[in-house]
Amino acid sequence: MTDLFAKRPSGCPVAFGLDTFGDRWTLLIIREMLLGAKKTYGAFLEAEEGISTNILANRLKQLEADGLVEKRRDPENFRSFLYDLTDKGYALAPVLFAIIRWSGQYDSRSDRLTGMVERLAQDEAGLLAEIEARRARDRAARA
Repeated sequence: MTDLFAKRPSGCPVAFGLDTFGDRWTLLIIREMLLGAKKTYGAFLEAEEGISTNILANRLKQLEADGLVEKRRDPENFRSFLYDLTDKGYALAPVLFAIIRWSGQYDSRSDRLTGMVERLAQDEAGLLAEIEARRARDRAARA
């Protein structure tokens, strides 16, 4: 089986970043975890963009292999798994924020969603504090 995410070692930091998180679905899963506090396979499937099950399974495996996500048994349903961002995954918050700001400035579609753009503009510190509090709860749950 061919690895869709085969890394091509060029030494370029942009290439490394794109190899790690530059795919549409990868960033959308990270968005769901970081901003939507989603942790389950089913919750990721409910995202508005409509990811297919095979792509979701592949991306979650790759995120885990790249050290951005940790997978653990759900203590309330031992047949299911929970997915948590690692420190490396949480470190992508500024990347997502930059994409949100850029999109807010340049996306001229009439149906675009602007809630997060406005939130970042008005209260980025509060949003970061919420993310950090959730991160601390996640760490405590894994300990």
